[in-house]
Amino acid sequence: MRVSFAAAITTVTVFLAGCATPQLPLPLNGGALSNKSGKVGIAMAVLPKPNTFFPGADCLLCIGIVSAVNSSLTTHAQALPTDDLAALQQELASLVKKKGAEPVVINEPLDVTTLPNFGTSGPNIARKDFTSLRLKYGVEKLLFVQVSSVGYVRTYASYFPTSEPKARISSITSLIDLRSNTYDWFLPVTALKAADGAWDEAPKYPGLTNAYFQAIESHRDEVTKAIAD
Repeated sequence: MRVSFAAAITTVTVFLAGCATPQLPLPLNGGALSNKSGKVGIAMAVLPKPNTFFPGADCLLCIGIVSAVNSSLTTHAQALPTDDLAALQQELASLVKKKGAEPVVINEPLDVTTLPNFGTSGPNIARKDFTSLRLKYGVEKLLFVQVSSVGYVRTYASYFPTSEPKARISSITSLIDLRSNTYDWFLPVTALKAADGAWDEAPKYPGLTNAYFQAIESHRDEVTKAIAD
């Protein structure tokens, strides 16, 4: 399922914590991927390991109790694969090629924390300086996927659950012009999926396992559709 615009803004804010003006979602520029675009690097950040998240359990004692209660679910989450998320890179490369640009798959994960801050700030300007990657990879633009969290989320009010666990995948996909360090596209996506039927079937959690893979599929569909349209 797709989340509200407000939830998308929250995701962006988490990614850009400490930045005075969060980057707002930006639709894909119609001519940004074409036969005039040159080579486009397709990169992903290191995928986070699946885990459980319990927003609302804020105090130290609450965190301890909630973690203990959900320990079986956490063990299950941490064993889930992320191969289907990683496959998004090749899907994007195929779509870039269909648009007329020349994709260059960058096989090594991109760690943006190693990049310096860009000297200019403003709307649709990347906070980090990606321009050095133009020469490093021989590309004019960078299509970059950053997955911030993957696994299960269950909301709490202190010790008390206020929802059942749901599968969640949150990411930002962006297209950066490496000549100007500006965004041609900035898409935050959060996919949430509840279990169909019972969820509390430890230790294998079949309902939540299915929800996890459905959330990944929904996430991939939303990202790829934004390019294909």
